[in-house]
Parts: sequence; structure tokens; C-alpha cells
Amino acid sequence: MKVQEIRSDFPILDDLIYLDSAATSLTPEPVLEAVLSYYRSYRANVGRGVYRQAQIADQRYRDAHLKVAGFVGGEDGTAVFTRNTTESINLVARGLDWKRGDRIVTTLLEHHSNLLPWMRLKEVGIDLEVIAPDKMGRIDLADLERAINKKTRLVAMSHLSNALGTILPAREVGRICRERGVLFLLDAAQSLPHMAVNVKDIDCDFLCFSGHKMLGPTGSGVLWIRELEDGKRNGEQRRAKGQRMSSHASKNQDSGKKLGGTELAPLLAGGGMVEDVFDDGFTFKRGYEGYEAGTPDISAGIGLGAAVDYLARIGIDEVHDHEMSLTRRLLKGLDGIGGLEVYGPGADSPVERGGVVSFGIEGLLPHEIALMLDQASNICIRSGHHCCIPLMRHLGLKHGTARASLYLYNTDEEIEKLLGNLEQIARMA
Repeated sequence: MKVQEIRSDFPILDDLIYLDSAATSLTPEPVLEAVLSYYRSYRANVGRGVYRQAQIADQRYRDAHLKVAGFVGGEDGTAVFTRNTTESINLVARGLDWKRGDRIVTTLLEHHSNLLPWMRLKEVGIDLEVIAPDKMGRIDLADLERAINKKTRLVAMSHLSNALGTILPAREVGRICRERGVLFLLDAAQSLPHMAVNVKDIDCDFLCFSGHKMLGPTGSGVLWIRELEDGKRNGEQRRAKGQRMSSHASKNQDSGKKLGGTELAPLLAGGGMVEDVFDDGFTFKRGYEGYEAGTPDISAGIGLGAAVDYLARIGIDEVHDHEMSLTRRLLKGLDGIGGLEVYGPGADSPVERGGVVSFGIEGLLPHEIALMLDQASNICIRSGHHCCIPLMRHLGLKHGTARASLYLYNTDEEIEKLLGNLEQIARMA
């Protein structure tokens, strides 16, 4: 991979070393140009106008949905544009027709975005089971199988821990869910920008991720929804309420996404998502439009499509190989620094991991480490709980960790500079 050519698309890197891509990635010039082109050349609303500019905007916005679905191997499903992973997960949490006593299974590794929406459902009588990982961030699949019972409706899990970097066994979890007739939601916010993710291989029903972590604009996210025939899942025979809002049975249409006999209801109702309105009700549009009420962030959606094009041109496997080379170098260097501890899989660990590396230095708070790196060498890392307070409490990390996260624009030289600075900081601690 020609990293220096890639870096020319990120002029911000002339002034800093950016190692916080797990929080948000930088945005390359082609994506910025795609966003600005919308405002400069064909600024119009989508799904409404028949004049030329409106048709151009509508086509490019629609094309962005197709690009995103194709990027995850999900052409047969529906890619709904949201603001972020958080909104995508909440759409599922609020859109399924939950019954008192239904059960959800998740893990303690989750970002708050994939934990709080399920916690909130406890208010309406939903049972939540949270599986604890070991110190490497591994989940015992036997624990998962024991947690799934006849009342379990959904398993919600992250693909890659944003705090420890551990890759979770998504395919195996998908297989277990399929065998048990349980819906499976995968939070791919941390994995999708860095490695190949295919919904057919994983066999998930919902895939959630954020555009701003994969070179796209902020305010862009995706909920991919699998479409199944009624009865495909033995354990899913309920039907969602709220999809058929008219009392005229002859006028009603199935508009929510069918998931083995259940339907996912849109979170919002209003302009742009309605197929027809009657005196006493209305029906929703099919496809992504039924879930995107009101005027969406059109430029962000188009920018996300451009980000997918950018990653596809480079090759996601090439991105992954580059990051793993940097990660191995980083972990090996961290192991040689006295007083520094790596949290999660280390250099010699057999556990599969991504380019998210958490660590601490004895005698220093994570925020102090981050400030020292910034002040000394303009190195940007994250510090704190990483929106994983229950996990940090489980690991006994009261103040969280310092975290370096890598991406396609980082270099060996930057890793060496980080290691050199950390060695000096550890000696002074």
C-alpha cells in the first residue's frame, strides 16, 4: 500500500500524528470534494423533485445506499442511513415489538451505544443478560449458549472491542443464533473500517456502523437490515405493531422489514417515508425511505458513498494488512518499556485483535499520558473510559486507559516516534 500517496489526501497530517481513529477517522480530500460538490453543483432535496438538480441529488443519494450495501455484501438487504451507530442500534431497540419477559443477550465489552439501549428496555419488562469477558476481552461461547433460552429474542455484540482491540467470533455467534432462532445484531463500528466484513458470512440480521470512523463525514451512519421470509426463524413468529397504521385492511401494506415473521418498525413518522395517507391512518414506504423520515443529511450520505469508493480503490484487505503490521510493531515496542502495561491481547497473545491498543503507565493517569504526548510531539491519542465504563470497572481500571488506534494513513515512523515518547514518559513517571 502506497501510504505516502494516501497521506497526500490528508493535509491535516502535516501538523500532527493522529492515533485516535477508533474515535473518529480523518477525512480524505475526495470525500470532502464529494460533500462540497453536492452543495456547489446540485443542492436539492431527495425523493421529492422532478427537476434536473433534484434528480441528480436523488440518484447520487440512492447510489450511496447501494454502494454501502455492496461494501458489506448486503445487496439483498436494506441499508438505512442514520446519524451514527448509536442511532442505528436505537432504531432496532425501539423498532422491534418487544413482549414483557423477552430476553436480550449482550456482553460487557460493549460500547455504551450497544448497552444502554438494551438497558433502557428493562423499563418495559425486558430481561437483559450481560456476559463478562476475560482480561484479554474474550467471550466464552459456552457462556453465550447457556445465556440463550426460549425467551431470547436478540443477541447484540460488538465485532471488535473499542477498548481492548479484541476481535469477537462473529461468525460463530451468527451460527449459534441461527440454530437457536434468535436475531443477531452486530456492532461493526470498529471493525468495518479496518477489515473485510460480509453479512452473508457472519449471518447477522442487523449490522450497525458509523461513517465518521471509515473516512466519511460526521453525522453519517448505517443500519443494514436483513430480509427473511416469514417463518425462517423458529423462534421469531411475532409481528411488530405500528407498521399498519390504517384501519382500512384493504389499503394496508407490509412496509417494515420482515425478519422471520417479525417486522422492524420505523423510529420516526413524517415526511418522505410515507406511501399513502388516509383519513384515519397511513402506510410506510418500502426500502430505506421508510426509515428515513424528514430531510436527511444528504451530503453526509453522498460523502459516505465516496468514502466507500475510496476504501474500495485501496482495498480493505490491504488496509488491514498495513494496520496489522503497524500494530505488531507497536505491541512489540510497548512490551519493552518498563512500567508500561498493555491491556488486552499483547504481542505474544494468540488472541485475534485489531489496531486498537490500550495501555497504562505506572504512576500516571491516562489523561496525563495523553497530554504529555500532545504537548511534546503533537501526538493524538485517546484517554479515559472509551464509553465502556462497565468494562473498565470489571477490569479494575478506575481511570480507564490510554489508547492508540491506527488506520491506513499511519506509518512506521509515527509508531517509532510514539514509542520513543512513551519510553521517555515512563522513565520520568
